[in-house]
Amino acid sequence: MALYTERHGMRMPVERTSTITVEMYGLLFDCCEKYYDNIAWKFPEQCPDGQGCCGLDFQQFSTHIKFDIPTLYRNSQGRIAKPNSGYYGDPDEYDQFALLDLIEFIGQNCRDIAVGSFHSYFGHNHIRLLDTGGVADAFRNDINGIFKKTGLLFTLTDKMTVERVTDYDVLSPQIEKNVAAVKEPGIRTLLNEAIFMFRQPNPAARNAAVEKLWDAFERLKTYYTTLDKKGSVAKIVTDMSGGQTEFVKLFEDEFRALTAIGNGFRIRHHETNKVDITDSRHFDYIFNRCMSLIASALQYLG
Repeated sequence: MALYTERHGMRMPVERTSTITVEMYGLLFDCCEKYYDNIAWKFPEQCPDGQGCCGLDFQQFSTHIKFDIPTLYRNSQGRIAKPNSGYYGDPDEYDQFALLDLIEFIGQNCRDIAVGSFHSYFGHNHIRLLDTGGVADAFRNDINGIFKKTGLLFTLTDKMTVERVTDYDVLSPQIEKNVAAVKEPGIRTLLNEAIFMFRQPNPAARNAAVEKLWDAFERLKTYYTTLDKKGSVAKIVTDMSGGQTEFVKLFEDEFRALTAIGNGFRIRHHETNKVDITDSRHFDYIFNRCMSLIASALQYLG
């Protein structure tokens, strides 16, 4: 339930960001730790008295994670932990995307458990490992709750993959449905790869997303294989415009403008005279502009 100042609109909006601060890292890491026993089926610690599993074998888990997520932060003792905020010295450096890997790892391996009797001598509970995975939904809700509360532009999907959230995204379920219905397999594959890369948290993936999208755009121009490239584009434009002169010019201009962007910027071509794109937000703009035209064209393809 929303608190008083939230209900009455007395709070400043949470700043939206893709940067995971030390404090945010701590909240997300604590959430992962809370579900460690739910991955104990993968790394079980056995009770010394032979009474079954008593939780996660952290040493075994830590060793595997060293290879599965090699850049995940570890403290000076080599233990997976939360980074130091710098209150007592210099702040620790950490890879925020490695933390997202850990979140996906926990989510994809979460299984239900039943807590059994308390073993007073060793100070632990015995747990029964179940084959069901209902607890994964609780983990997902907890993680997404932290993302929302802290303003982090990420979401943990029902497939237990972290995707970025964009405030200015033209992608919609209907566009993805139209992409899935494209009969030409090359265009469909390129568009799906572009969408997948565009949603990755790491900004470096946006370059690859735009490159895939431009490949799809160039392939779209040759959709009608009985016509040459120019004739194929003309048919697409005619169908999109319904033959209305003003819209013919509008779509022709947009096809030309996007072709010029693809040729002038370092997207598909990497010669030294191409313009580098160094601001990830520019990739977002270019992606959304090209996707808007492609999404419109898909509705008219024969």
